Amino acid sequence: MTCNTPAHRATDTATALPLSDRIHAELRRLGRPVNRKRVARIMREAGFQGVTRRKRRSLTRADKKARPAPDLIGRDFHAEIPGTKLVGDITYLPTAEGWLYLACWLDLATREVFNFIETFYNRRRLRKHRTFGYLTPAETRQRHQHALAA
Repeated sequence: MTCNTPAHRATDTATALPLSDRIHAELRRLGRPVNRKRVARIMREAGFQGVTRRKRRSLTRADKKARPAPDLIGRDFHAEIPGTKLVGDITYLPTAEGWLYLACWLDLATREVFNFIETFYNRRRLRKHRTFGYLTPAETRQRHQHALAA
């Protein structure tokens, strides 16, 4: 939050507009008919504004001698049918314990993530180790929950 003085209002409006647009879109998606300008005004009056991100710094260094990976989709990040074009992405998230690396697959038609993770990996993939009884991760979790409840 920032203070809501007349000197800050011009900058607050400029910084809050993209955030207010996202909040407006979410409210409309939830069936709440509200005007975009009203959302921006309420945010401005309350002193809310978007978070200014710090300068990005790279945590890894690229090998200058390595060949780049082939561009299999030709920089075309659009798909009409879900499940036809999947791309991978990785991001770094700062946490209290250090950096967390998050890698995922993204469906370019819907921008939907972790379908592979939820439907295949957690529910159908068998762990390849006898310690887990060759169960899926979801079955392993259920086994732990039953053991705790008993």
